[in-house]
Amino acid sequence: MPANAPLEFQLYWSFRSPYSYLVLRRLIEFVEGHDVVCDVRPVYPIAVRNPEFFEKVNPLWPPYLLRDTTRIAEREGIPYRWPRPDPIVQDLATRTIAADQPYIRRLTRLGIAACDRGRGLPFIDQVSRTIWDGSVAGWNEGDHLARAASEAGLDLAELDAAIEADPDRHEAAIEANQDALEAAGHWGVPTMVFEAEPFFGQDRLDLLIWRMGQKGLRAR
Repeated sequence: MPANAPLEFQLYWSFRSPYSYLVLRRLIEFVEGHDVVCDVRPVYPIAVRNPEFFEKVNPLWPPYLLRDTTRIAEREGIPYRWPRPDPIVQDLATRTIAADQPYIRRLTRLGIAACDRGRGLPFIDQVSRTIWDGSVAGWNEGDHLARAASEAGLDLAELDAAIEADPDRHEAAIEANQDALEAAGHWGVPTMVFEAEPFFGQDRLDLLIWRMGQKGLRAR
């Protein structure tokens, strides 16, 4: 790496992860304020990668997650509400994950297409706000996603057309990201990886910044 090259880290990201959404504002502020490159790597949520996950998880975990994410949002002043609809199609009574997942598959493929065009971070920012900030009911309807894509400097119709033309390539990119996440030493999101060292969770951003500081992190 050239002496003056910006430091780079990978961000493994899911559109269904509330913790991914809740770290985004601070993460963008960090990227904008420092000479760094954030390489966004969209992945499917664990519920899609491992449909048996919710069958095995402690039943106390889902209500705790909602309580925890709600208080983080309150402390940080981040608008937050569980998405309507949920990006994952799931029977909440049985916790069974549906085989067909139209929402999260489209979102994740769109994330790959946005990254291909060098707009990964602004795209996940705008779309995540649309899904999670509580201002939209039916984020999957009307022009909500098109407007989010436009705010990120992209054309939703063009992204959808590119995916339709070659869905296998976009799926292969998602699978490659998932393999790279596990190779880096974790399985969850958000995970940030710097020089092969994983930092899992929205509460590990400060630790990532500390480590990058040891490697010559520069403010802009």
